[in-house]
Amino acid sequence: MSNNQPATGAMSVDAFCAWACISRNKFYQEVRAGRIPLRKMGRKSLVAVPDALAWLNSLPVIEVKEAA
Repeated sequence: MSNNQPATGAMSVDAFCAWACISRNKFYQEVRAGRIPLRKMGRKSLVAVPDALAWLNSLPVIEVKEAA
């Protein structure tokens, strides 16, 4: 998380998409697949910061091989 983003709390869909560098379309694909849980406050959809970090940490790590 950046210095202006707390380690707890929640962020809007737009804030999550900007933080994760993904489109809203990809975001909702991840939600439908059950990989990003959404919280609702009235009409507003929120992603809890711990859920955002769990999603990020669940992504595969690419192993980089040294060039010969």
